[in-house]
Amino acid sequence: MIPRFRPIIPERKPEIFEHPDWLYELKYDGFRALAYIDDGLCRFVSKKGNDLKRFDDLCSALPKELRARSAVLDGEVVALDERTGKPAFYRLMKRGRQAVYFAFDLLWLDGKDLRELPLIERKKILRSVIPKKSSWVGYVSHIERDGGRIFELIKTHDLEGLVVKRKDGKYNPQTTRWFKVINPLYSQKAGRQEFFQRN
Repeated sequence: MIPRFRPIIPERKPEIFEHPDWLYELKYDGFRALAYIDDGLCRFVSKKGNDLKRFDDLCSALPKELRARSAVLDGEVVALDERTGKPAFYRLMKRGRQAVYFAFDLLWLDGKDLRELPLIERKKILRSVIPKKSSWVGYVSHIERDGGRIFELIKTHDLEGLVVKRKDGKYNPQTTRWFKVINPLYSQKAGRQEFFQRN
């Protein structure tokens, strides 16, 4: 029986910072979800604890793609623009593109609770269970330096932002702190409130 987990929610930070004990991940714009995979089945649970039931094709595909019998992954359900390859939030909302799951953490694998391992170790194990090429699931890679330079590239390429995490951090929502630094010029944030009010 896989336990129910609570996700770590990143705190907003106004500016990027650089430190050798921290790593940097691209922030994907989509629906944050824990993926529970067991006995060939998958379900997505939102950061508020609700089941996400609109991604049936992705749920069917994910257990077949992973090198695991049972797992709990943390990641983001996104749609990618076919021309640029960048996350396209409105296409995801309107179901205009196939959903893809980008995983950035691994909490549980084949009966083992991994939350006490350092983040950098969990990411190594996560990398080993995700296929190198898949149209359904991707691995969120990271960099360990030059956060400021990467954030400038994020702005140049109109991406949402960066998430900053301690390399040695355990997966504990009560004690582990993650930070998100949002691109203030990100075009897909414009009009989002109005979109949700209309739809």
